[in-house]
Amino acid sequence: MITVSGLHKIYHLGDISVHALRGVSLEIKAGEFVAIMGPSGSGKSTFMNILGCLDKPTEGSYVLDGEQIATLDDDELAAIRNRKIGFVFQTFNLIPRRPAYRQVMLPLLYNPDYSGNAEELARAALERVGLGERLEHKPNELSGGQQQRVAIARALVNDPAVILGDEPTGNLDTRTSEEIMALFQDLHAEGRTVIIVTHEEDIAAHTRRIIRFRDGHVISDQPVTNPVDARARLATLPVEEDQ
Repeated sequence: MITVSGLHKIYHLGDISVHALRGVSLEIKAGEFVAIMGPSGSGKSTFMNILGCLDKPTEGSYVLDGEQIATLDDDELAAIRNRKIGFVFQTFNLIPRRPAYRQVMLPLLYNPDYSGNAEELARAALERVGLGERLEHKPNELSGGQQQRVAIARALVNDPAVILGDEPTGNLDTRTSEEIMALFQDLHAEGRTVIIVTHEEDIAAHTRRIIRFRDGHVISDQPVTNPVDARARLATLPVEEDQ
């Protein structure tokens, strides 16, 4: 699914060169559930931006779903993002006055190859994440957890090859975080490739593999032997309304 080899990224800030990635090589197979971790400045966010086709490496190879990505131009990267990658962000990135189903329609409207019923697919995606009764609600009418579910539905609507989560539980309370991780675990169980960046060890413990970065290098890459079952943990937490 994903193979990177000799990945370097250098940012030039005036006379200073910042080496964000230093020869990273790894493989993520289709259907894996992976956490990317590391301190600030470790290179994890740069790596995620390259995986998400939001940035290009200075040097090295990146193959996504059999396609060489590192040499594509900006328009080609945008097309790959739209067809093959679903993003879930910490800040949700929802449009303030647009109802949930219209938020989820956006990737389809920007996909020139899609000619079906975008509204129907969007509504189905919201049903999939448990928001069938919130289709017409705007972001200010939704809780933080519900807004993140809208974001997950938007990420799923194009049936992407990879779901990327950038600190997807960073703004959420404990119970809501578990509900979001339960959704990610469900997506993984369906065979989807899910990759999240997180600084929280307890969130990474829900995944099946943790890759740790430091100073632009991968310093460890280990399986999670006993992943936390989000639904089992939810059963032990107090229930709060509208999460």
